[in-house]
Amino acid sequence: MGENLYLFMIIALAVLAITDLVVGVSNDAVNFLNSAIGSKAISFRTVMIVASIGIAFGAISSSGMMEVARKGIFNPEHFVFAEIMIIFMAVMITDILLLDFFNTLGMPTSTTVSIVFELLGAAVAVSLVKIMGDGEGASSLWMYINTDKATEIILGILLSVVIAFTVGALVQFISRLLISFKFENKPSWVGAIFGGFALTSIIYFILVKGLKSASILSPEILETIANKQFLFILSNFVVWTLLSWMITTLTRINIYTIVIVMGTFALAMAFAGNDLVNFIGVPLAAMESYTSWSTSGIDANVYTMEGLATAVKTPQYLLLLSGMIMVVTLWFSSKAKNVVKTSVDLSRQDEGDERFQPNFLSRQIVRFSIKASENIAALIPDIIVRKMDTRFEKPYVYVPKSRVQDLPAFDLVRASVNLMVASVLISLATSMKLPLSTTYVTFMVAMGSSLADRAWGAESAVYRVAGVLNVIGGWFFTAISAFTAAALIAYIIHLGGIWAIGVLLIIAFFLIGKNYLTHTKKMKETKLEEKLERAESNSIIGVIEESAANISLAIKRANKIYTQSIDGLAKHDIETLRKSKKGISKFDKEVEDLRDNIFYFIKNLDESSVSTSNFYIAILSYLQDMTQSLEYIAKAGYKHVHNNHKKLRFNQIKDLKETDGYLDQLFTDIQTIFETKDFLKLTELIIGKQELFKKVDMKIHKQVERTRTDESSPKNTALYFSLLLETKDLLVATMNLLETYDQHANTKI
Repeated sequence: MGENLYLFMIIALAVLAITDLVVGVSNDAVNFLNSAIGSKAISFRTVMIVASIGIAFGAISSSGMMEVARKGIFNPEHFVFAEIMIIFMAVMITDILLLDFFNTLGMPTSTTVSIVFELLGAAVAVSLVKIMGDGEGASSLWMYINTDKATEIILGILLSVVIAFTVGALVQFISRLLISFKFENKPSWVGAIFGGFALTSIIYFILVKGLKSASILSPEILETIANKQFLFILSNFVVWTLLSWMITTLTRINIYTIVIVMGTFALAMAFAGNDLVNFIGVPLAAMESYTSWSTSGIDANVYTMEGLATAVKTPQYLLLLSGMIMVVTLWFSSKAKNVVKTSVDLSRQDEGDERFQPNFLSRQIVRFSIKASENIAALIPDIIVRKMDTRFEKPYVYVPKSRVQDLPAFDLVRASVNLMVASVLISLATSMKLPLSTTYVTFMVAMGSSLADRAWGAESAVYRVAGVLNVIGGWFFTAISAFTAAALIAYIIHLGGIWAIGVLLIIAFFLIGKNYLTHTKKMKETKLEEKLERAESNSIIGVIEESAANISLAIKRANKIYTQSIDGLAKHDIETLRKSKKGISKFDKEVEDLRDNIFYFIKNLDESSVSTSNFYIAILSYLQDMTQSLEYIAKAGYKHVHNNHKKLRFNQIKDLKETDGYLDQLFTDIQTIFETKDFLKLTELIIGKQELFKKVDMKIHKQVERTRTDESSPKNTALYFSLLLETKDLLVATMNLLETYDQHANTKI
């Protein structure tokens, strides 16, 4: 039974390894895709091909990087085989759940941090069980845990956050001062020198970080490079500078594009070569442990694991298979694209749709930074400040806000700096044998360079800073949750054995499947859902035509929200009212987005069509009035039912349903008119507005009479009057919108 149990665990770990590869690549793709995708230096297909080649190359050369899972965090000689298998199983179950959780949120996190703290948490839990069982004191825990290595890794990771951000900001600031945003107009020698620096850094990175453990280069060559680093770097700089100058002079190829392609390949290779341990290191260590134990003939609870302390070369076919899984995931994972989008949006040069909302800390940081910047600027002579400002002036080309998302998030210079600095920092840390997280380094370099490049302006700073704080907070959450969850799962497995493992695996794959289905459904809904579109025309006729679709959709959604609110109240159904509240929240956000676009809309107008802005602003104003009335109706109904107040009386429900019928007919007629663009029929609806107002007034009068005679609920009465008054305001806003449209549309026909 014992051998069958551990064979089952090995098979389960193999399945978990494949799953971990998939969720791991979805998370870590941001490390090497961010700069190439953000700059749009090359097509998305080319980016993926270059990254795929880098991943395949790195996976094959990653054999020597598996030791952290074997002896980096705990001392294996103090554990028996049964305990080691509990640790490894707990780590893998925790890892796939944690990474999948972050991928679903679209937040990049560190696979290095997760695996380190999972190993630490599981090892601590098993060690404490041993200590308590043997009657030892808690102080003996240090015997089981490799505290020196664990502390070194944790400190290295924390320091890398600060160093990467600072160096990224400094190098980008200097690069922009020297090159400016008009880099294409600079002499060829400027790009050549930049290319020399960047390509030398990346080549050194490939050799030191990527091929350190590979058999492609002989130990003699690697030793020569290590002993004569300065000469190697200098000669590389001269060679790459000359080649860069020849390429930019003799061809039309942009040197910055070459840097981005090389950098993407280098980081993809480093990711596969060094982070592969985070996904398959634990299962491989478990397989080696099982092989060693099964041939020993010793009981699993007695057989000690000194063998894990020795280096073992990973079979090439396993590395190749892992590389293939990673490449396939990279091409087909929508979650990987979602994680990359978060990083690109936070470093976007121009305004875009901000994903994160400001918080107290982000506001205080921005406020302090502005003050500090003003104080520093006061110490620098004005002539120097003005000269520096000119280097950061971006050539203005108007692009409608709706198309901003299709533009590069940042230029080729910043993308090159991101890749160059990340390569240098990871290379230096590797040569100095300092562990760090590639995710932390690449992300923080990108954030530092975007700050230095003045991408975080007054319009977007609080949102971007809030986003960075969210991501960093997620990293700390990763560490704490990885440690805690792995420790808890290890203890559960210790108590429940094979039954606990079976239940935990079922729960893990159920949650991953559920997240996948939810994410897929959300992506489909995002593609299919109708959304208010920003106007881009520069004439009154164009805006009338474009706005017709918006009005039709707005009226359709207003009708649905109003009906849901009344139905939810009539049935005292909290779920229907919650849907109504959610629907108006989304509707209101879209209208607010249209209002935010007014600046760009007016900028795009012809001189002869400036009066169009008055029409467009009026339309948006009435739409906002409608959303405010609908929001009050939806929230008032939700609050009433949520607080378990009395149901509305039959007569009240009957009157509200009749009112809903009036509005439904009106909204349906309006929707048809705007869909068919038969604006002449608007006049007929406008003429009948007084009749509608009278019907609503009659409902209010009837409730007054009921209140004087037999109404006994103050809450019901207050709610009913509020709903009817807001309904009247909704009608007023709707009729104002129709009158404005009638006035402009029918005079232009």
